Amino acid sequence: MDVRKIRNELRQGRSFYDLPLRVTFYARVSTDMDAQLNSLENQVQYYTEFIQSKPNWIFVPGYIDEGISGGSTKKRDDFNRMISDAKAGRFDFIITKEISRFSRSTLDSILYTQTLLEYNVGVYFQNDSINTLDLDSEFRLTVMAGVAQDEIRKLSERTKFGFHQSIKNGRVLGNDKLYGYDKKDCVLTINEAEAEIVRTVFDLYANHNLGIRKISQRLQEMGYTSRKGNAFNQATIRHMLENPKYKGWYCGNKTQSLDYRTKKKAFLEESEWVMYPDPNIPAIVSEELWNRANALYKERSKQMKEHANGATYHNRYPYSGKIYCEEHGTTYHRQVLESKAGRKEVWQCKVYRARGKAACATPQVRSEELDEIMAEIFTEMMKDKNTIIESLLTVLQSIPQEVDYSRAKGRVEEDMAAIHAKKDRLLELHMADALTVAEFKNRNEAFNKQLRALEVQLATICTEEQRQKESGIDPEQIRAALDKELSFMDGINSGLVTTILDKIIVKKESTKEEIHLDIYLKLGDKFEAILPSISNNNLRSIMHRLRIRRISFPSGPLDLLKELLPLIAGREPGLLPMPPGV
Repeated sequence: MDVRKIRNELRQGRSFYDLPLRVTFYARVSTDMDAQLNSLENQVQYYTEFIQSKPNWIFVPGYIDEGISGGSTKKRDDFNRMISDAKAGRFDFIITKEISRFSRSTLDSILYTQTLLEYNVGVYFQNDSINTLDLDSEFRLTVMAGVAQDEIRKLSERTKFGFHQSIKNGRVLGNDKLYGYDKKDCVLTINEAEAEIVRTVFDLYANHNLGIRKISQRLQEMGYTSRKGNAFNQATIRHMLENPKYKGWYCGNKTQSLDYRTKKKAFLEESEWVMYPDPNIPAIVSEELWNRANALYKERSKQMKEHANGATYHNRYPYSGKIYCEEHGTTYHRQVLESKAGRKEVWQCKVYRARGKAACATPQVRSEELDEIMAEIFTEMMKDKNTIIESLLTVLQSIPQEVDYSRAKGRVEEDMAAIHAKKDRLLELHMADALTVAEFKNRNEAFNKQLRALEVQLATICTEEQRQKESGIDPEQIRAALDKELSFMDGINSGLVTTILDKIIVKKESTKEEIHLDIYLKLGDKFEAILPSISNNNLRSIMHRLRIRRISFPSGPLDLLKELLPLIAGREPGLLPMPPGV
């Protein structure tokens, strides 16, 4: 039924009980306690009988959420299903107990009731006597929902106050399952069996200089497991080392609530934490040992960040995240091994690094071996090198004639003129009070952002036009540079490996004597490689031992060359005019 027609009926004195409506209800309780669930059952029975008692109404089964908070609608499955059904036109009217049952957020309440009205569905908040089919309902809803929202804010403040009072009274809050402790009635006592493992972790880290990964392996070798019977992973050991409770200290204020409605939190800097010795927390390790372990942990973390961080770290090594163990489906990690013969970079299965040879027998792979394999693959793909180079020279020599810089500049200038016209119209609307100051600022800044981008684009076109006028093409110089790159005389280009290589699978049948690899390129090509072992005394080239077979090759040499061009241009600045789109 159309909302406009319903409101006309109500203006003429008819009650909404007299209208032929398809009516449903929404019920919710915020906890799963027996008393609350009983209340929910009462709500369901009441609304079912209430709707069915109205002769002009058609009953539509209701929507029910159990044990869900009203602060947000994100996790309320039946509420969201009800909104979807309303949009599908399955009912005309919703009855619910009160605004706080619908939502304690003013924004949610108004947003959803307005959305429902757009789909010709009204809502009746029975206890608040608000019917959104009435014309004055939105004002009353705003006031009532604001009160409901303030209730959740006060509840949040009361909870914070309760936390502070509990701490003053010697009640230990926080994790009820802290390893090394038993907790009952907010009182911690030491679990000696688990505490012994905690002490072992601190001892191995601070006194024996073992890293977190090695400690995980050592604990497994000693037969120590978590409460669930699993091996101690690195994250668990890291959190153990950082927790001040193990030295008998309280630690709080690690996070701060950003919004009591969304419950979003921000993690604070360590300088803002509240920490102090707490007589209610029995220490498992000495304060001196804890402090020494944490000083070492911070120093190592600092060194790791200085050595490499985030994406920069991964981009330093072309094989990072691209080598997989077929046996376990995990990635290989980089390791630098020291010996009398010098340093060598190898890649080892993550499971092997975490749990040793007993967990993974897949052999390690040397970076130099992988480089030789990739060089052989690229050479295979570039067999007809001279023809490719000549084809490329033909393309490069035609570039100046293919690019119409005047037309490109004209298109950008036209776009800029159109945006300036829109800015003028926007100002006229603002002067006529058709836009608020905030709306004007937002839209004007959006136009300015587009103009700045177009100005950069125009400057780039002008710069490229000037460069093309000043630079000529030296075919012999370009031919020599390409021949050098395509012969891999200076070794494999790590940038090319990063760009072209998709993944390398170390096969299950691999052994130390013979490593079997499947190599996949992003271009779609697949290769199989068999790498026999090489002893320290055998200095023969890896290339003489390597057996490579091409399985599929949907791409051609020019596809590979297209990826190589930007890298050559980077090594030889100004040598190659880049074709459009490359």
